[in-house]
Amino acid sequence: MGSEAGLYQVAGWNGLFSIFVTLGCVVVAWIVLQEIKWDKITRDPRGPRARVLQLLLSVGLGHIVARFVLDYWSWVGTLRWLFGSG
Repeated sequence: MGSEAGLYQVAGWNGLFSIFVTLGCVVVAWIVLQEIKWDKITRDPRGPRARVLQLLLSVGLGHIVARFVLDYWSWVGTLRWLFGSG
């Protein structure tokens, strides 16, 4: 029973880590997207439609970057099995 509880705790920590990495990547994407000159793309760059577009783009880009970071983190963690030191 103890190892099962430990497994749930590790899964919980991994989930929390994934949430923070994803939210951090979305925030970074939002900051980066602020540098785009939206007046060349939309009619009202400060309007609600342009902001929703920025939000959706930042969530999409942030998710893609976070998925890469989390996959890479997982791959690096599994390298130890290749060298038999697990």
